[in-house]
Amino acid sequence: MSGPRVLVCDDEPNILRALKVVLREAGFEVETAETAAEALDSASVRPPDAAILDLVLPDGDGTEVCRTLRTWTDLPVIMLSSDGSEDEKVRALEAGADDYVVKPFGTRELVARVNAALRRVTEGPSAPRIEADGLVVDLAAHTVRRDGKGIHLTPLEFELLHALLRHRGRLLSHRTLLTEVWGPGYADDTQVLRTHVANLRRKIERPGSAPRYVVTEPGVGYRFAA
Repeated sequence: MSGPRVLVCDDEPNILRALKVVLREAGFEVETAETAAEALDSASVRPPDAAILDLVLPDGDGTEVCRTLRTWTDLPVIMLSSDGSEDEKVRALEAGADDYVVKPFGTRELVARVNAALRRVTEGPSAPRIEADGLVVDLAAHTVRRDGKGIHLTPLEFELLHALLRHRGRLLSHRTLLTEVWGPGYADDTQVLRTHVANLRRKIERPGSAPRYVVTEPGVGYRFAA
């Protein structure tokens, strides 16, 4: 039985061949494309379970391919690029990408990110109780416990945590989180977000250790990583 199907679009033959080998060894079925048009045609004829798109393509932009895919599918999309700038990362995330990986990258890391994105889709957003590394969130009862100890969150802190959990493993831009939790009128108020993330971390993270649950991508956004 074949594994999940992954569409890989990159115009560099060496990278395309390498990714094909790595993903197949990890148990995936792989479809390849070298242009934006080929990627969209392939996805429409035989929809994949996930897509890996290079940012720069001969006939367009991987971010625009992602934006087009988002008009008819929620499949996980991971962007690849040699451009690690905040602007490009934010642009890709706001077009609907689930993650952004900068070249050169470790193949094991890429496989792990694809698996994490697929798990998010498989698990779905509606589980009433979520457990992750000692943190237990009961969405129906609006309760949070860490290592068996109850944690009091304000309504906004709980909504922020819930938003991160709904997209568990996915990198969310500041604007996406602000719009989802506070509404469109707060889309640019990053200071509000930073303040609430700091308060949320102070309550749910283990004292004296680096953030384990809410991880920062500097200048771009946050992800629930546990």
